[in-house]
Amino acid sequence: MSRPAGLRPVGRLWHAATVAIALGVLAPVLSLAWLALGADLTHWTHLATHVLPEAALNTALLLAGVGALTLIVGTGCAWLVATTDFPGRRWLQWALLLPLAMPTYIVAFAYLDLLHPLGPVQGAIRWMLGYDSPRQFRLPDLRSLGGAVFVLGMVLYPYVYMTARAMFVTQPAHLMEAARLLGEGRWGAFRRVALPLARPALAVGLSLALLETLNDIGASEFLGVNTLTVAVYTTWITRSDLAGAAQIACAMLAMVVALVLLERHGRRHQRFGSAQRMRAVTPRRLQGPAALGATLAALLPVLIGFAAPAAYLVWETIKRLRLGGGVSSALIGSLGNTLAVALGVTVLAVAAGLVVAWATRQPPGALTPRRWPARAASLGYALPGTVLAIGLLTPALAADAGIATLLGLPGLPLMSLGVVLVVACTIRFLAMPVGGIEAGLSRIPASLEQASRLLGESALGTLRRVHLPLLRPALSAGALLVFVDAMKELPATLLLRPADFDTLATWLYAEAARGTYEEGAIAALLIVLAGLLPVALLARTPVSGGAVQADDITPHP
Repeated sequence: MSRPAGLRPVGRLWHAATVAIALGVLAPVLSLAWLALGADLTHWTHLATHVLPEAALNTALLLAGVGALTLIVGTGCAWLVATTDFPGRRWLQWALLLPLAMPTYIVAFAYLDLLHPLGPVQGAIRWMLGYDSPRQFRLPDLRSLGGAVFVLGMVLYPYVYMTARAMFVTQPAHLMEAARLLGEGRWGAFRRVALPLARPALAVGLSLALLETLNDIGASEFLGVNTLTVAVYTTWITRSDLAGAAQIACAMLAMVVALVLLERHGRRHQRFGSAQRMRAVTPRRLQGPAALGATLAALLPVLIGFAAPAAYLVWETIKRLRLGGGVSSALIGSLGNTLAVALGVTVLAVAAGLVVAWATRQPPGALTPRRWPARAASLGYALPGTVLAIGLLTPALAADAGIATLLGLPGLPLMSLGVVLVVACTIRFLAMPVGGIEAGLSRIPASLEQASRLLGESALGTLRRVHLPLLRPALSAGALLVFVDAMKELPATLLLRPADFDTLATWLYAEAARGTYEEGAIAALLIVLAGLLPVALLARTPVSGGAVQADDITPHP
């Protein structure tokens, strides 16, 4: 009797490679715990007294505010475009995804100038009200916790909108009709039927938005909010206190665990939220003022989260070029560095994702799937960039020192060549190709692989001749998402980049810190243009069959 395919030597090699990748993802977490526990009690006492209370409170308030705003805006817009028909609905349903192309730190960068007391928005308001100076009238300062909630919420609401809309579109119409027949109004039917059914999708979208909030460093620092992420950065870079930064990062990990548990709890009944082979809700046609109000309500988040900051970046770029400033050689070098890092991360992440997803699938003849390595390898997305950078630093320095000694090289070759930065970004974004390739493999009939093996093809031959051609769309989508997110990554890049090495994100960060917006706007515009590519991919993704196809390439915590 032949052994099951899952136990053959080739299968064991693939499994060993997958376990190695999973352990590589877990290594920063273990290193972080070792760093934090190895510090003396004076660090903990100082942090518990002077740093953690304020930073933890600000972070909790920021998460609560962003969570509430993304739920309200994302769920409201999703229900509006899924159940009603109004002028502009056809293009607004994909335009509502556009803020995903805007990194949070770029929107904060833009609104700091737009909403400045001497900026165009407040100037126009004072002109309309007949005031002459900011002393007579000025809006509340954007550099505040409320300003951070506003900026982050209006950029991150598409996570909730995307998953909620998929659920609303595919909910069975007869349930809503039954609620109306039993005397419920439209609001009552939404609150008592549609909303509970959509709870799993809302939990997924909310958890992703909150994880992005926890990962943010640029917007929070620009807006003067001392969060745990900002505290980690300043403790490490400004005070050169790696142990203290590790201890703050452990507090962040506790919040990450809480968010992941929230997401799992919200999805525990997800099997009841799908409505396959059932008639979907037919959008209700709105007329008159109701139609105008719906159009304006759906348009407002697009204007705030994308159109206004994008128009500002275009205007500042044109102004810079028109004044003869041109593009500096340093900025062009930053663009080259960005593309090089993003390309390296993409190749490494897609290759590792293919290994993990293919080795942990259910092969013909295997008794049980080997799922834990894939789950462990996908945990990197839940780790904020600052936490990942600190956890990776110690093992990276040890490996760097060993390689330098072995090869007789001076300094730290891995750090100086940007290899550590590429590895960190690969760990953080590995969930994207793993999820997409797993979804692609699930759509390939097992009979194709069985036929290939019966015809004498090896496991690697089956992968090359059967799986890879069929996985091309999933591989392309995963590569695109990883490439763009690697271009936008700021926290890990700030902490792990080589000396005198700038990407577009760090260039923008430095320009904003100096208060020079002209070249920063050019760098920001380039990042936004790249970010439009995955948004176009998501906009073209159909919603059908009770599940959203875009969910296949959206990483879950």
